[in-house]
Amino acid sequence: MSPFLGSAAGTERWRHLRVTRQDGVATVTLDRPEKLNALTFGSYADLRDLLAELSRERSVRALVLGGEGRGFCSGGDVDEIIGATLAMDPAQLLDFNRMTGQVVRAIRECPFPVIAAVHGVAAGAGAVLALAADFRIADPTARFAFLFTRVGLSGGDMGAAYLLPRVVGLGHATRLLMLGEPVRAVEAERIGLLSELTEEGKADARARELAEHLAAGPALAYAQTKALLTAELDMPMAASVELDANTQALLMHGRDYAEFHAAFTAKRPPQWTGR
Repeated sequence: MSPFLGSAAGTERWRHLRVTRQDGVATVTLDRPEKLNALTFGSYADLRDLLAELSRERSVRALVLGGEGRGFCSGGDVDEIIGATLAMDPAQLLDFNRMTGQVVRAIRECPFPVIAAVHGVAAGAGAVLALAADFRIADPTARFAFLFTRVGLSGGDMGAAYLLPRVVGLGHATRLLMLGEPVRAVEAERIGLLSELTEEGKADARARELAEHLAAGPALAYAQTKALLTAELDMPMAASVELDANTQALLMHGRDYAEFHAAFTAKRPPQWTGR
């Protein structure tokens, strides 16, 4: 995403999210604990717009996405979204579904790592938000459920049919998206859905620890690695190798690459600038 800004100022307060920033780490908390952090039209739009703003600012080097209360996110609010969509015409429904997909694209395309800290339920759209993250840290209470077929919709919602087979393989993805059955943390780790399984109650702290580690590292190298992982999912081998070569040539001309050599020679830790 381009860092160049237009006339609009940055948003200081997000109505549907709790956002804090410290030492290059943004923590974004879904904050409707009384509804298990069910998503509304506003929270989808805020997530989309927040990720775009943070991407342009370039001050955030890692982001932690978590949920307040007993769970991560129970999906779309049944009353506020499902009830409302029944009264929409096809054009409105297409606008809504495109917006939810834009949230997933924003998670995948933002130039910093996104870490989902999951406890309790991550269902429906909540499961896809976690799936779209670069890392999924969960404790033993976590359970994932792609519930779309359970409400009479396609399991391929918000990019799930694209992302899930690439994370856990086609067989597991077919089972999860077709049946909508919950997958508890131990099985999620076994099939590769989790990056790390923590002790109970430790997912948020571990996600923060990982975010701080990433924020202190070579941000440009991480950004380009993330971009290549996403871009090369659909590329033939020859195109991927060529894109890798072009990317490395550019990074070899950067300050962080020279800084590594200087630090190695001087036997000191590198001072990364993300340039």
